[in-house]
Amino acid sequence: MLQPLKIIIADDHPLFRQALINILAPNFDDVILYEAETIVELDQLLSEHDDADLLLLDLNIPKAHGFNTLISIRNCFPQMGVIVISGQEDKVTVSKSMSFGAAGFIPKSTTAAMMLAAIQSVLAGKQWLPEGCSDFDAVEADSMSSKIMSLSPRQHRILMMFADGMLNKQIAYDLGLSEATIKAHASAIFLKLGVHTRTQAVIAMSQLQLDKATFSLEAQ
Repeated sequence: MLQPLKIIIADDHPLFRQALINILAPNFDDVILYEAETIVELDQLLSEHDDADLLLLDLNIPKAHGFNTLISIRNCFPQMGVIVISGQEDKVTVSKSMSFGAAGFIPKSTTAAMMLAAIQSVLAGKQWLPEGCSDFDAVEADSMSSKIMSLSPRQHRILMMFADGMLNKQIAYDLGLSEATIKAHASAIFLKLGVHTRTQAVIAMSQLQLDKATFSLEAQ
């Protein structure tokens, strides 16, 4: 018996999530749709449904820390397809999304019919890019980006918790680890990033934040 298709929609705008549901539900015979409005909700869904077929990810979901969440998900769930859906449509954002492991990129200005075609294409094992980006140049990871990408999934998760201002005690409680273990992970993170403090590590991670300026593809 075939398993139902599982798709997670991670976006903090209820109307846009509903629009995606309205696109997906009528066009797939056996699909289960899950919604996440925050990173906390997304983490919970990913832990409960690590067999999901596809994640539709808004890079601006609260506490996503830009491309860091994409990198973390690709490290932890390499078998899961990820399509970035974003209001930021410039070619640099598209290129970085693809270079950091997305299977597709859908601008939020895309028509419903084209969004459906993009999702179907990725589910069929193909890569999908918006019109005007089919010839995108892969962005070569700079030194710090490469170092961040070298972190283990747990180390990257702890680094993002540092960025959220959480104390070692809080991180230990949330992850079910001892404070000594968190300190050991912190030391390993600092070593890999070539930094000495939490503040320096968070500043390094901020290099993977999204550029808040938004450019349309048509303007390129």
